[in-house]
Amino acid sequence: MRPTRDAQNIPSLSVSVSRVTFRRLNFRVLETNENLPQLYRFCFLITGDSAKAQEAFQSTLREAALRAAQGEPAPDRLWFFRDARWRSIIASDSGLQPEPGTLDEADVAPHSPAQIEQLRPEQLAVWISAAPEPQRSALAAFYLDEFTLQEMLALLELRAGELAELVGSGRRQFQAWLDATTPHCDE
Repeated sequence: MRPTRDAQNIPSLSVSVSRVTFRRLNFRVLETNENLPQLYRFCFLITGDSAKAQEAFQSTLREAALRAAQGEPAPDRLWFFRDARWRSIIASDSGLQPEPGTLDEADVAPHSPAQIEQLRPEQLAVWISAAPEPQRSALAAFYLDEFTLQEMLALLELRAGELAELVGSGRRQFQAWLDATTPHCDE
């Protein structure tokens, strides 16, 4: 004999199913792409500070939850990164600021991946966070390796030539810094 469902169980089942569905609709864009860690990393690369990154990250998620509760969920995953970008920029602009100046540049070397592997994530984040905006956001998006070219252009609101110049000069500046701070061993 099959167990029967009484009328009291059906409403509670419907409520729990609707909660699960509702929650997934709020963050579906991020959960299905497993982008929550990438969103935090993006904030961290822009701010260079874990506390500021966490605040920007959490504020973005709170804003998304509020929008979803009002029936206006985030339209796509880039919304999360755009919102987090601006929150991270605002957070990083408070406190100590790097001194203005020009950085040396060096051609990107074939051994740079080995040099980068020697870095702690904090070192990369501090270096990127010291770049002026919009170069800082362009480098964060580039090194995160999460976006297509079209997504980076949309996220950063840049034209292809501008993005290429920002990333290119940033990579050359980063290579000069790597050469000065991180030894390279020829194998």
